[in-house]
Amino acid sequence: MGNSAVSARELAAATPATRDRYVDLLRVASLGVVVLGHWLMAAVTTDGSVDNLLAVVPELQVVTWALQVMPVFFFVGGFSHALAYRSRPAYAAFLRARLQRLLRPTMVFVGVWGSAALVIQLFGADGGLTGVALRLVTQPLWFIGIYLAMVAFTPPLLKLHERWGWGAFAALAGGAVAVDVLRFAFDVPFVEFLNFAFVWLAVHQLGFLRADGMIRLPGALAAGGLLGAGLLVALGPYPLSMVGMPGEKVSNMAPPTLALLAHGLWLVGAVELLKGPGARFAARAGVWHKVVAANGIAMTAFLWHLTAMLGVYGTFLALDVTLPAPATGAWWAQVPLRIAAAAALTGVLVTAFRRFERPAAHRPPAGSAPLAAVGVTLALFGVLGLSMTGFGGLLEGHTATLVAVRVTAPAAIATALVGWLLVERAGRARIPGQRSR
Repeated sequence: MGNSAVSARELAAATPATRDRYVDLLRVASLGVVVLGHWLMAAVTTDGSVDNLLAVVPELQVVTWALQVMPVFFFVGGFSHALAYRSRPAYAAFLRARLQRLLRPTMVFVGVWGSAALVIQLFGADGGLTGVALRLVTQPLWFIGIYLAMVAFTPPLLKLHERWGWGAFAALAGGAVAVDVLRFAFDVPFVEFLNFAFVWLAVHQLGFLRADGMIRLPGALAAGGLLGAGLLVALGPYPLSMVGMPGEKVSNMAPPTLALLAHGLWLVGAVELLKGPGARFAARAGVWHKVVAANGIAMTAFLWHLTAMLGVYGTFLALDVTLPAPATGAWWAQVPLRIAAAAALTGVLVTAFRRFERPAAHRPPAGSAPLAAVGVTLALFGVLGLSMTGFGGLLEGHTATLVAVRVTAPAAIATALVGWLLVERAGRARIPGQRSR
């Protein structure tokens, strides 16, 4: 930990004055809110089942309008991707550079959990909370899959942005509107899955607009988004919760809806309104050092935070610690202990696996763009497939449906692994006649 702390301090001290530190603060803060939200929403009972606090207390679903902050992460991702691609416009090299800190720790996570799941099931120990863990730990991988798509589509969508500006965003938002009309008014099957692209890429496109200083009325954006989301929920078929709920007929998250896009607009407008004080806060030396250190481990912490949470609950059950009924006074009183224990265990796991998040020291040549495109596509579908199948039922051939395709966990893992290796190879490959730098 000492060497990493020195490294973070050196990186913080070497940060150029031109860097937008507020963006880095938003990236860390948004992932932190997501992690805390997951820890708080999970309510494990003494029989090893997992409830959702928002289902137990439906009145709390309104807090997701402030705490569902994934749109903020994807927004700052668009900002960062625009700057990164403009500084490194070779597609394969751009992909490899952006995905190293994403895919390497992800594939390590998949390898460790996949091996453990196989052993657990061979010994028939996949009942109770262990079986729940095998299903749940891969669910956050949907975020990795969506982020892969954002990186892959950055070059063409950035070109559209440079030509059309807000028009490119409007086209994506219009696609989201059309999808929901076809879905809810005409019951067109499978069309809703297109909004995984339209909604999240529209939010990502807002990051391009920020990179070029084109978000000039953040207050209007926030007010319009909040009003739009409110009207859609009040008058349309959209649920109140901006996160997925167990057993719900319609989810705003999976697949995303127009209501979630409006929610994203309100959040983007809100964080842009706070840009001035946020930038001054991030500029403080102590704060900036912590932001740099957190950014260096953010993806590792995100990947392992559910493992830590379930590990804490498993330890409580093994030690016969009383787990109160969800949302009771005793349950709320135990929240600080559970979160502190989950944070501590996450720290242990980050210490063990953080080295896989470190970027490569060398700058690769331009590489093969077609190979990179194939690789990121395979990685995208593999990671999304695994987020749906989980690690349960490996030996029984358990399947899940990704859009209209049935996938198994082994097939998803193999697809993601091949995709990752192709991206790595593409980023290193030389174009004929090209000299390495």
